[in-house]
Amino acid sequence: MKNTKTFFLTFSLLFSFVMFACSNSGGNAVDKSATEKSKQKEKKDLSKLSKAYFASGCFWCVEAIFESVEGVEEAVSGYAGGKEQNPTYEQVGRAQTGHTEAVEIYYDPAVISYETLLKVFYASHNPTTVNGQAPDFGTQYRSAIFYMNDAEKKMAESYKAKIASEYKKPIATEIAKLTQFWDAEDYHQDFERKNPNQSYVRAVSVPRLNRFKAKYPELLKKSSH
Repeated sequence: MKNTKTFFLTFSLLFSFVMFACSNSGGNAVDKSATEKSKQKEKKDLSKLSKAYFASGCFWCVEAIFESVEGVEEAVSGYAGGKEQNPTYEQVGRAQTGHTEAVEIYYDPAVISYETLLKVFYASHNPTTVNGQAPDFGTQYRSAIFYMNDAEKKMAESYKAKIASEYKKPIATEIAKLTQFWDAEDYHQDFERKNPNQSYVRAVSVPRLNRFKAKYPELLKKSSH
């Protein structure tokens, strides 16, 4: 009887993990008919904006958080940190390419600084978790900052060192030069906003977004959802 109960408890926990993993739709309807992100970019003039690249778990969560921040005009879900050309969601989800789910941030440096973006990055996840953010684990969900130049590298390293004493465990965040960012498939873009009833969004993305919003309301857009 005891073994039977243990089996069902283990099965239930495993089932919950699978149902609420970023790589699983949980049986809910997903809007895959969204307008192509490239067309969205063309509608917005992003040419004069600066870009930054971060990874901190499921990109559905990370994109929603950064898009709630004043000065961020666009956040694009995608893949970075691997060597495979044109990686797919399925390949990355199986940790076959070396990529991590990441976001490309378009921001106005006259409104928000790169250092403030670093603040948003660290404040919105647990950077001491190695290879993942609950409930998603694996190198494809690792914490990372991808810099584009020496100035960003120095700021990222300095900020990481400055906040290290705030944590009981070492910060696991990888700081690496961006070699290539690949846009994720169209249906991943603005996933949290377009799929509010999806199980993972309800159980993980929205609570994570709300925790960040409660912590730093002064950083939010007035129209933030």
